[in-house]
Amino acid sequence: MNNDLLDHKAFSACRNVYLAQAPAAEYESCRVSAAPELHGPCAVSPAAAALREMFQCAGLDPARFGQAEWNPLAAVIRPGDRVLIKPNWVLHESRSGHGLDSLVTHPSLIETVLQYAMKTSPASVVIGDAPLQACDFSALMRTCGIEERVERSGAGGAVSVRDFRLVTRDGHDRWAQTGLTSRSLDEYVLFDLGRDSSLEPITRDDSEFRVTMYDPQGLRSTHGVGRHQYLIARELIEADVVLNLPKLKTHKKAGMTGALKNMVGANGHKQYLPHHRKGGAAGGGDCYPGSSGWKSLAEDMLDQGNRRSGVLARGLCSLGASAALRAGSLFGGDNNVEGAWHGNDTLWRMTLDLQTILHYGRSDGRLDSAPQRRVLSITDAIIAGEGEGPLAPIPAPIGVLTMSANTAAADWVGAALLGYDPSAICLTREAFRTGNFPLTEFAPDDIVVRAPGGEMSVADMTRRFRRKVIAPQGWKDLETPPAGKEQAA
Repeated sequence: MNNDLLDHKAFSACRNVYLAQAPAAEYESCRVSAAPELHGPCAVSPAAAALREMFQCAGLDPARFGQAEWNPLAAVIRPGDRVLIKPNWVLHESRSGHGLDSLVTHPSLIETVLQYAMKTSPASVVIGDAPLQACDFSALMRTCGIEERVERSGAGGAVSVRDFRLVTRDGHDRWAQTGLTSRSLDEYVLFDLGRDSSLEPITRDDSEFRVTMYDPQGLRSTHGVGRHQYLIARELIEADVVLNLPKLKTHKKAGMTGALKNMVGANGHKQYLPHHRKGGAAGGGDCYPGSSGWKSLAEDMLDQGNRRSGVLARGLCSLGASAALRAGSLFGGDNNVEGAWHGNDTLWRMTLDLQTILHYGRSDGRLDSAPQRRVLSITDAIIAGEGEGPLAPIPAPIGVLTMSANTAAADWVGAALLGYDPSAICLTREAFRTGNFPLTEFAPDDIVVRAPGGEMSVADMTRRFRRKVIAPQGWKDLETPPAGKEQAA
């Protein structure tokens, strides 16, 4: 990396992924002495030590390394830039019972990145995300100590922490009415990708896009033939620089989540985010393999419940759906009616649409022909997540951070760190396709991994650092791509 990266075009062309090993695969204890360019406890955390080493490896401001004036992110952020720090804040508690370390971006990393960002004299910094609509945002902020960390960083009033959700749900009652947050529609930019959407090749007049627990009519109003709308937080679109801080973990519907999928948290309402298509693969859907009468019945009942406003009616429909799935289990079925398998052909397309907007989206809701902002992805894999992620991950201590100016390259390396074949995951494979709005100008084989010990290929990195994780149940046969999988146009 160098100062040429202040040019947006140079970011999309960057083939390097930087990697640094933390002193320990944990977050709170470290014997590394404080960095002179930073102040406060965050400078001695394992995440801070790895980040510092990675910046040095990337050749950022090398003449002043080790001095209080060292300013590595000056190669990314100009004085006066508007900066968005985008962590992964999916939920306030892990449904696996294993705590937050494998669920969300660790706050020690956020704090350290914030300190480095403030050294560049930005006009403003927003730390924001749109977590699951059942997330208790206040509880998550308290648990992570975000307010105290922002104060400790010395950032002052130039930093704000924001919840990007337009609507929320009561986390204690899954059938509670959706409620409005304090945000208004003018705090979002509406995009319609139309026929440029990655979803368009699988969209027909009878396509039935779904998000579990949401009214199907909402998705029908935002996605159809020639119409693919997204409601994006204005803070992202107006940012000059996005510091993307994903948590690396497995994902039931996408295989993995990292730099690419982290942008789902820039969208303000679930009714703009198709997760799967109703029905089994044998009938033109992608919710589950083959076909199942019991699952079809369960889907119909869930649709009925999601269309109802009354808690009692929704609850009865949910009980009926559960009964249908239990009946199906007597014949060897499972309870997957949410697209949680490797044949999900919808979620990765929606994710790449959001990446198109991240890189090419303008404040008027249109796409430009050139990248509009600089995006630097720093992936937290010190403790990654395995198993039934993203909401119920089990801690997987990999012990590294990675960094790349290219989201596709970042996740190709991330998939390899998890022990996956990146070419077997639609999301990581199709991120390298060409088209009107490409995310890369190179092939996966061109990626170079640079670590303090020197540069290496992805294959070499995999042998040295990967952890073969426990895959989600629907991804156990990930070693080969699904037969007959449609490639993106």
